[in-house]
Amino acid sequence: MPSVGIRELKINLSRYVESVSQGDEVLITKHGRVVARLVSVQKRSPRLKDELATLAAEGLIRLPAERPGKRQRRLLRIMGLPMSEMVIEDRR
Repeated sequence: MPSVGIRELKINLSRYVESVSQGDEVLITKHGRVVARLVSVQKRSPRLKDELATLAAEGLIRLPAERPGKRQRRLLRIMGLPMSEMVIEDRR
């Protein structure tokens, strides 16, 4: 598994993305220390959900918030305006 520094990755990003799309993995280093791994989307770990939950529990990542349910969207409309319009109004 090849490793590459951030500067080299920036310069030759297309080459590394092509390599990853062919099934390779690339380790990304910062000052000689591995900080990330570039892998193909199709090659995701089957336990990705468990891995993400573990990282979130350790405080290393934040999981995306869920979309508001029907009840929440209905309550927002009862307030008079759709949420998008409320945000636009608030920004003025």
